[in-house]
Amino acid sequence: MAKELTVTGQTDGKMDVDILEFVVPVENNKTLFVWDIQPRLTEVQIRDRLVEVFSSFGPLYLVKVSPNAPLHPPGFSALIKFYSTAQASKAQRLTDGRSLFQSSPLKVRLSSKQTPHFLSHGRPLSHARCLELANHCLGFNGWTSHIISLKELTDKKRGGGEDEECGGQRWRRLRFGCLLQLSFPHHGQTTRGAAVVEDSFTCTGPDVLLQKSCRLQRLVREEALIQAFSTVLLILLGNGKVMVELKQTSDQFVPEETEGVIQVNEFSCTEVLPDEDDYEEWDLTVS
Repeated sequence: MAKELTVTGQTDGKMDVDILEFVVPVENNKTLFVWDIQPRLTEVQIRDRLVEVFSSFGPLYLVKVSPNAPLHPPGFSALIKFYSTAQASKAQRLTDGRSLFQSSPLKVRLSSKQTPHFLSHGRPLSHARCLELANHCLGFNGWTSHIISLKELTDKKRGGGEDEECGGQRWRRLRFGCLLQLSFPHHGQTTRGAAVVEDSFTCTGPDVLLQKSCRLQRLVREEALIQAFSTVLLILLGNGKVMVELKQTSDQFVPEETEGVIQVNEFSCTEVLPDEDDYEEWDLTVS
């Protein structure tokens, strides 16, 4: 999870540092609640205004707008989740009590509820969120990815056959593996990720086989990139600069060891997680 450190600086002797990982932020001190939003705008317009205001403090993981309960005055409230604890705290201090995009002041509070221990380690971000966070912090030229290997895998235990007969229907099983390299040229860092995905389906013709094959190849590339990003740390310095470091893990990929046998995370097509937003719950404990 993200950590906050203090390092030696060149001016006042200290510099605030925030370390971000490519995981779903679960800490409550990264969550803001916004109240007293006037009903003169639609939910979509309010969300756009909130994104515009709060993204100026740092990348946002989540922005949700909800109408007030029926027994309350008309209006809206919102939940905003940052990747960075420091950026969430700064945003709260500088926006609370200000009107921002309406005529009356807003209430902006940080959640103060303690994060349960079992939620202390977030799951990896989705492919789209990885790209969003990397591009926001590093710029569109700040990183590159390169596919080292992408190929269909056969089941040797079954003699390489991937077709089955079941209930008079012909079933096809496809399995793809991908090894990908992720590089940060401005920071001199390189890491790798690998994944295997598979799917079984009724093979009714070559068009179905081609569609399934293309979809699985796209999914396995995305999963491999997610795995590569999961080893990356973004270090946000107080002076606005960003550094890239890699986690030290016991299963780092060595080039000469990746041919033939690769230890990877394996996914079924039905196990691909939906967007993280579906898992978010409102927590109205504030400081």
